[in-house]
Amino acid sequence: MTDAGAIAGEVLQALSSRVPVEPFTARLAAFDDKAAYAVTAQLRGLRANRGETPVGRKIGFTNRTIWAEYGVYEPIWGDVYDTTVSDVAPGDCVKISHLPQPRIEPEIVLGLDGDLDAGMSLDDVVGQIGWIAHGFEIVQSIFPDWKCSVADCVADGGLHGALFIGQRRTLSQEERRHLPSVLPTIRIDLSCNGNHVDSGIGSNVLDGPVQALKYLVDVLARDPVNPPLRKGEFISTGTITRAFPIEAGQRWSTKLLGYDLPGMAIALD
Repeated sequence: MTDAGAIAGEVLQALSSRVPVEPFTARLAAFDDKAAYAVTAQLRGLRANRGETPVGRKIGFTNRTIWAEYGVYEPIWGDVYDTTVSDVAPGDCVKISHLPQPRIEPEIVLGLDGDLDAGMSLDDVVGQIGWIAHGFEIVQSIFPDWKCSVADCVADGGLHGALFIGQRRTLSQEERRHLPSVLPTIRIDLSCNGNHVDSGIGSNVLDGPVQALKYLVDVLARDPVNPPLRKGEFISTGTITRAFPIEAGQRWSTKLLGYDLPGMAIALD
């Protein structure tokens, strides 16, 4: 039987030391998604014991256009903590140098005004979204050269490193209603040091950010060890462009077209 607690401890040690470890699937028999999400629960407990509070979730690999690049063909999720999330203003300098093999992902973040439970329809989910924002998630990998399987990615905290959230926009009931049809059409242009590097549209993430959120609700409904989404949490719904390696000294920015949210601009330290 896999020792989920021991694996969670190894993940925390690797994150702290930034020394890569061999993928768990390469050395543990039958280490699958179920075993990996047991590690998620243990990891959350270890981080809570050292004073960190879970405040939201991230969904990863929602962008089907990058599945072949990573050899991962299904979405994953991980916890976001009060120690890994920050609200930022345009031009802010943010720290990323403590993360192993960091990459940047422009995403849509959705905040909850109510609980999301098993059996909810897409309309039910929409009705509990209280705010929307554009953000950068910084993902990381404790595995050499990002070579790993789905289960490894899940065990590594869903690859979550940091989340930087831009201006939050409170939604009216009417605005919420249109999110499933509007957000798939948005476009994000991503630039590094003033040079355009990629573009993507909202439908890249499981047909749209709200649809990705509904997917997570359904996944959690089948999970016996991890909690459902609750009022006050926020969800980063997955990268709209490809993910790109980053380093201190760079400046990354976005333009967001098709929805009334400002772009992002951060300097990396």
